[in-house]
Amino acid sequence: MLKKLKQTWFSNLRGDLLAGIVVALALIPEAIAFSIIAGVDPKVGLYASFCIAVVIAFVGGRPGMISAATGAMALLMITLVKTHGLEYLLAATLLTGVIQIIAGYLRLGDLMGFVSRSVVTGFVNALAILIFMAQLPELTDVTWHVYAMTALGLGIIYLFPYIPRIGKILPSPLVCIITLTLIAVFLKLDIRTVGDMGQLPDTLPIFLWPDVPLNLETLWIILPYSLPLAVVGLLESMMTATIVDDLTDTKSNKNRECKGQGVANIASGLLGGMAGCAMIGQSIINVKSGGRTRLSTLSAGVFLLIMVVFLSDLISIIPMAALVAVMIMVSIGTFSWSSITNLKSHPLSTNIVMITTVVVVVATHNLAYGVFVGVLLASLFFANKVSHYMAVESNLNDDETQRTYNVLGQVFFRSADKFVDYFDFKEALDKVVIDLTHAHFWDITAVSALDKVVIKFRREGTEVEVIGLNEASATIVDNFGVHDKPDALDRIMGH
Repeated sequence: MLKKLKQTWFSNLRGDLLAGIVVALALIPEAIAFSIIAGVDPKVGLYASFCIAVVIAFVGGRPGMISAATGAMALLMITLVKTHGLEYLLAATLLTGVIQIIAGYLRLGDLMGFVSRSVVTGFVNALAILIFMAQLPELTDVTWHVYAMTALGLGIIYLFPYIPRIGKILPSPLVCIITLTLIAVFLKLDIRTVGDMGQLPDTLPIFLWPDVPLNLETLWIILPYSLPLAVVGLLESMMTATIVDDLTDTKSNKNRECKGQGVANIASGLLGGMAGCAMIGQSIINVKSGGRTRLSTLSAGVFLLIMVVFLSDLISIIPMAALVAVMIMVSIGTFSWSSITNLKSHPLSTNIVMITTVVVVVATHNLAYGVFVGVLLASLFFANKVSHYMAVESNLNDDETQRTYNVLGQVFFRSADKFVDYFDFKEALDKVVIDLTHAHFWDITAVSALDKVVIKFRREGTEVEVIGLNEASATIVDNFGVHDKPDALDRIMGH
């Protein structure tokens, strides 16, 4: 027990604490920006980010992953806040958490097994593009000082690790933020700072039960928002967990993560925060800055609260150019550059799925839409591909009165028509044997196709024998097939 506790919490003290500081600094402007998007006070996003990060560190299923207020979730809150106000948003946040906990107990995290690698790659690339695009307002209509500071920041981030001895001691994003802040203060540069993003809170969050009527009317108001919030939050969290799994070569417990996200959102709603989920950008910052265990997530949340409440004067002078440089680094590091070179070697269907996922996410700014479209396309391509792995061979006996059809491969909704087309119903035969030893029937469409074949032969006066059904296929044929039932012809004709 103590060994496991040390491994998951205290096996990487220096790296986790330093990474937590970097992540906390990067969270501040984003939490403020997401609050503005949702139409609420900046403290709502900041309290949410603190609360979710701290709670998920204890109950989440992926050590080293950062969860907080996010843009994808904020976009779904706009109408609710405009129409009904903050109190209903807090109530919706609580309901979102409840739905996510239920999803965890229903083991919906296992559905990530249906998300193909091409969809994940497209999701990652789209997110990298969105992260970069989000920095453009900070680089538009600004003085040359901003460009110079951003370029200097990128130089520090990428070159500092190569400095002998000290290059590995401190994470380069933290060095970038400190250095650029000192330069801006010393030279008194007139550039945008964190303080210009919005007012930082000066008090600790307090317990706050939403001031809404506890009745069905309230439920029907918040449910249409809580459901998509829960789905998008879980989807983004599961995708982030998969990416961090790859980066750290470790495994996550996705069903536990579903429950953890739910608990974190309930806690956020009770402390005056908005709903949130895992953040790929900040999670990558954490990993690249040396964060690995749950301590890195906890320290990010704790440092965030300390900074915005007790060190707001210092935090407010950090130039946005420093944080822009960090986020550009995240964008570059997030993008799967190998996916571009792999376009030549990967199958066309894989490339279409990946590119479509990117286009939909970037066009809609909704990660869920892109993933849903990508999964749908991948499923269609897979079904089409598997349908080609079916064939029917036949041979006639010596006296030409009996033909045996040997069915090979998978029979399901996509290959059912092809299965029927293999049979010659006009051939004059006494008997037909359909050998299914090397075939598998997957659904009722396949069973219906078998019924159609048998009934058509019998209608021509040919005796039909079906042999070789495996146990699973036999079960579905027995349950849904009609060719071996009384009045089979009437049944298949729908009479």
